[in-house]
Amino acid sequence: MKKNFRAAVITFPGSNCDRDMAVALEEVTGEDVFRVWHGDAELPADLDFIALPGGFSYGDYLRSGAMAARSPIMRAVVEAAGRGVPVLGVCNGFQVLTEAGLLPGALMRNAGIRFVCREVALTVENNQSLFTAGYMKSQRIRIPVAHHDGNYFADEATLDRLEGEGRVAFRYAEEVNGSARQIAGVLNAAGNVLGMMPHPERMIEQAQGGIDGRVLFESAVRGLVGA
Repeated sequence: MKKNFRAAVITFPGSNCDRDMAVALEEVTGEDVFRVWHGDAELPADLDFIALPGGFSYGDYLRSGAMAARSPIMRAVVEAAGRGVPVLGVCNGFQVLTEAGLLPGALMRNAGIRFVCREVALTVENNQSLFTAGYMKSQRIRIPVAHHDGNYFADEATLDRLEGEGRVAFRYAEEVNGSARQIAGVLNAAGNVLGMMPHPERMIEQAQGGIDGRVLFESAVRGLVGA
């Protein structure tokens, strides 16, 4: 691995997967991860990777991710994404990315109005991105979910555009939360921002039941090292 790979995990009040995300990145990269508080105004210099973890960030009672997306640090995250720095948002992190305008659509209350917490089957729809290059096209993988507001919504024109541009990264292979077209993860137009509801950081070693999530982190690191 590249020496001094510089990754940061953003922590919001209510984040509860920030340590899991940091451990996953440290396990794959062999490097310490910067832990950045939502109230900070700046990111560490020369970052290679930014992760927004899952949880229930403050203000979720208004709309998931709505207040967190306006934290001081998110201005720096938006600027970094604009420069091409890879940004991964998982679960609540995905919600924050949509609220910050980095990804289209919105995450609504699950169709069944119930919290869903289990492993689910996903289909890899796009294996040409930095995050998904380690998978095969149409590969079936299993990743845990844990969310109450994971129902992905966008208007038909936006959904058609995402499909046409190959920006649907993952699709549920089974009914989970009512998401439009079973979308589980989407990319931005440049391909350097990925939001997904399933938790890859919870599936990085066999003791957790498999390594389907580890592949995502390894893909990103390998792509950045190669670059």
